[in-house]
Amino acid sequence: MALTPSNMVDLGSTAPDFKLPAPRTGEQVALSDFTGDKGLLVMFICNHCPFVKHVEPGLIQLAKDYAGKGIDIVAISANDATSHPDDAPEKMAQKNYPFPYLYDESQAVARAYEAACTPDFFLFDGERKLVYRGQFDDSRPGNDVPVTGADLRAAMDALIAGDKPTGDQKPSIGCNIKWRS
Repeated sequence: MALTPSNMVDLGSTAPDFKLPAPRTGEQVALSDFTGDKGLLVMFICNHCPFVKHVEPGLIQLAKDYAGKGIDIVAISANDATSHPDDAPEKMAQKNYPFPYLYDESQAVARAYEAACTPDFFLFDGERKLVYRGQFDDSRPGNDVPVTGADLRAAMDALIAGDKPTGDQKPSIGCNIKWRS
């Protein structure tokens, strides 16, 4: 299990546009479909990564806790399904997340966001400017730290309150995105 940190893209960057399929519903979902006035959380995840599996219950709880609070949530998988069949669209369709789970087959969206790992989190404000890119919390597989989502929740709470999240942000750590060769 290789540890890959997020790229820590410059705060203030604009959310790159996208239009991707949601394997569970068959619908095309675009950046413009998200209208949360407080913000948008874009998560790069996948099915097979032990880091994602570790925080998955926390991601689901986060989505439930923040529903209706003005921050939309979307997840994107960009892994090469040829080399990692557990991340194929038909396997993604089996996930019943409370947020759209989109497939970036070309990997162009992941590259535009400069995503590096799974999970990788990008929180944008209502103007779609990046205000947080970092870890979910300090929990990692095997470190016995409870999964709380504390870091990401603090950033989301700041947005909801009309404040800027702290600039003291720790990179997310996870499996590298499985790029096509």
